[in-house]
Amino acid sequence: MSGLIRQLDGYRLTTAEILYHLPDHPGLLQSFIWQEYDMAPSYPVLRRFLDFWQGNLDGKLHSVTVGSARLITPGSLRHANVSLSLH
Repeated sequence: MSGLIRQLDGYRLTTAEILYHLPDHPGLLQSFIWQEYDMAPSYPVLRRFLDFWQGNLDGKLHSVTVGSARLITPGSLRHANVSLSLH
């Protein structure tokens, strides 16, 4: 499904920073950035990815920080506080 169609269906661009323990050095943390279109607030695509991670990868998850934003929004109107004239 194209990105535009997904956004019109309510998906948002979602970015997650995943911190995980290195398999060979469990005292060290590594950062992984994941980005995909997903539905807030349940985030089914991210949850599916994290389930895959826990089931198939050796790096144990430490924390996940999620941010999402709608890219297609209704237009906004602002009034100017200053009116300038040029002679």
